[in-house]
Amino acid sequence: MKFIDESKIEVIAGNGGNGAATFRREKFIDKGGPDGGDGGWGGSVYAVADRNINTLVDYRFARIHRAKNGEPGRGAACYGKGADDIVLLMPVGTVITDIETGEQIADLAHDGDKKLLAQGGKGGLGNIHFKSSTNRAPRRSTPGTEGERRELQLELKVLADVGLLGMPNAGKSTFIRAVSAARPKVADYPFTTLHPNLGVVRVSPEKSFVIADIPGLIEGAAEGAGLGHQFLRHLARTRLLLHLVDLAPMHEGVDSVHEAHAILNELKKYDPALYDKPRWLVLNKLDLLPERDEKIASFLQEFGTHTRHFAISAITGEGCKELVYAIMEHLNQAAQQERQAAELASANTQSFTDTL
Repeated sequence: MKFIDESKIEVIAGNGGNGAATFRREKFIDKGGPDGGDGGWGGSVYAVADRNINTLVDYRFARIHRAKNGEPGRGAACYGKGADDIVLLMPVGTVITDIETGEQIADLAHDGDKKLLAQGGKGGLGNIHFKSSTNRAPRRSTPGTEGERRELQLELKVLADVGLLGMPNAGKSTFIRAVSAARPKVADYPFTTLHPNLGVVRVSPEKSFVIADIPGLIEGAAEGAGLGHQFLRHLARTRLLLHLVDLAPMHEGVDSVHEAHAILNELKKYDPALYDKPRWLVLNKLDLLPERDEKIASFLQEFGTHTRHFAISAITGEGCKELVYAIMEHLNQAAQQERQAAELASANTQSFTDTL
């Protein structure tokens, strides 16, 4: 199935049914009075996150989603039937934005999250509501209101703990194959990865994390060059970025240090918040280096940052286990810090409430 991570749709809620202006007419009952019922509510449109869906392909061609109108009111004080709501199932991680206003309507970050996209119209009032001591035969009723109509932008941001960065052929797909059960395509030419791949890394029976591999970046990606810029949004929810660097490029004259800095520049141009995430250097393809220690030392000296680094060979698995354990430790610490921050915020809120 083709991976689709963005789409535009139109949602149209149903109109409310009109109220009825009728009068009771039965044999032997003189001047029965008004008995017009109310119209029913129009159907609304909701979005629900479903973990069994992985792509927005269902919304690439089905662009318009329209709920039915409510039924009008009838005589004998019969109220019109309300229309059924429409529920749109979307992948967990979908962000929904109103195209006209630019407002973010929903961020479906958890399975089962539900959000109203378009409210159905309210049913009109029948003339039964307008009778009084001075107006015993009202001929007034109200029409139903129109349902909401919206044009929406859907963007899928995959949920992963760790994201992989790097130039094409840096070994990202090989690495994710080495540490997880994912099997992305691997070949000796650039851009073999055309869409994000997710892999679950099992550290122990009780501990695991999810790693995301996106297409490789090139210089100018923030301006639209290459493929990777289309998928950088999928790294927004990660807690840690792994910057894979090819220490043994296929072509002579390729400067690994220059390419590594180019990745960071593109990341900063695209989203400063993404650039500020915790990021580790992963120096790959040790199996192709005869003098690996000298090469690593030379790279780190020229690269000139104090980012935590690891040296691995994704194809042989050398160094991968140590990296996986370090990632798991980092994620556990990050989760603990998030829990402490949430508990502190809750305590402060409770203290403020008690003071009031």
